[in-house]
Amino acid sequence: MAMPAVDTQDQPRVVLSARGLGRDFGGFTAVNDVDLDVRHGLIHALIGPNGAGKTTVFNLLTKFLQPTRGTITLLGTDITRMRPDRVARMGLVRSFQISAVFPHLTVLENLRVALQRPAGLAVQFWLPLSTLNRLNARAEALIDDLGLTAFRDTRAADLSYGRKRVLEIATTLALDPEVLLLDEPMAGMGGEDVQMVADIIRNVARDRAVLMVEHNLAVVEDICDEVTVLQRGKIIAHGDYATVSENPQVRTAYMGTEA
Repeated sequence: MAMPAVDTQDQPRVVLSARGLGRDFGGFTAVNDVDLDVRHGLIHALIGPNGAGKTTVFNLLTKFLQPTRGTITLLGTDITRMRPDRVARMGLVRSFQISAVFPHLTVLENLRVALQRPAGLAVQFWLPLSTLNRLNARAEALIDDLGLTAFRDTRAADLSYGRKRVLEIATTLALDPEVLLLDEPMAGMGGEDVQMVADIIRNVARDRAVLMVEHNLAVVEDICDEVTVLQRGKIIAHGDYATVSENPQVRTAYMGTEA
């Protein structure tokens, strides 16, 4: 499905774009002719029923999977055939459905690990541990920005599930991404944690683009500027939440009947 025609005047710039994106697995088409524009400073949700192809699209955009067809552009550069590590260094960073932090390190230590690569320290194992102290100021700033100050010296294993997800977002921000992809950031959370993480994502998006897969439609309605709906690997609707929620195809996809 082609992107709908919109007035691009005064629209934030597109930082991540896909055209005609497709992926086949044998005789099964998981993603089919997907066009997507993700804009700086906006939160863009990718939603759809289970099996719609949302995570596959994420894996294609971040190059964990190679597309069968189509093109992907990041910051004006064609990244369709690039390796995932190079794409990440260009500014496209993602989180995963399962929390990916070091459980036996503190919040501060997790962030110092995340900051080693952008600081050029990732492979310099011969340097003394005190060398990492130069990363403390940036780590402390991230801790403050994401509301983790009270947990600075807490082991990740001892954090609540919601705080672990916030720490994971902090570690992705350590790479200073232009585009942040969040794969079901609210999964498994209670109401209080959901609101906390939603507020953090809203704040994070002020300086970058955010593309998120999310099943909590109340969150999508609350914080997302644009919504793209997938069904069986194809886009069936695009627009703001009010627009897509009234779309008969979207209602059928989620509820099984237009009524």
